[in-house]
Amino acid sequence: MIPTLIVLLCLGLRLGPRTTLVAGSLPIPTIWAEPGTVVTKGKPVTIWCLGTQEAQKYYLCKKESLKPQEMYIPLEPGNKTNFSIPFMTEYYAGLYRCCYQSPSGWSEYSDSLELVVTGFYGKPSISALPSTLVTPGRNVTIQCSSQQGYGKYILTSDGEQSGSWVQDSQRQSNGHFRALFPVGPVTSNPRWEFRCYGYYQRTSHVWSVPSDALQLQLLAMI
Repeated sequence: MIPTLIVLLCLGLRLGPRTTLVAGSLPIPTIWAEPGTVVTKGKPVTIWCLGTQEAQKYYLCKKESLKPQEMYIPLEPGNKTNFSIPFMTEYYAGLYRCCYQSPSGWSEYSDSLELVVTGFYGKPSISALPSTLVTPGRNVTIQCSSQQGYGKYILTSDGEQSGSWVQDSQRQSNGHFRALFPVGPVTSNPRWEFRCYGYYQRTSHVWSVPSDALQLQLLAMI
């Protein structure tokens, strides 16, 4: 049985005026998202919660400034379940945790899962300083910039240094906002590909359209 996603208030979860979810001593559940935690606007995503085989009910809560609807989620017993988001919007972006109930009581909350939506603001530009041509073993600086006043930039990589990095933006004399990311030393791995996203300080889970891909070109060693 796959429930419709219904988010609960993380602090002081209540099913009714007399029932409060209290964290217990059961194994802490694991939470993750498929296909990933960075989701393009309008695309589907599924949040999974893994508990124990004795789990009877699962709850998903989302941390946000406004109190969301609180509701009981009935599920068939099992060691995991999923909460489906068929159409990703800014409403679903944020921090999530889950917990479960078994005959022994309530589990503690899982670690936080950060769900990000992209595609809401203008595309930033990306460039390499001094050049995309890099000698193996040297460092390079990736520049993300835009005329929009993004408070921060995120640099993501699909290459050897797969991951993401965040930097505050700085306003330039030309009115653009940019951030510089030192990268390296660059190795002979054939793929060093990067993209930038920007976001505003108050909406850190709502990102811009990604920049074009930037791929570093390695100079042949003589």
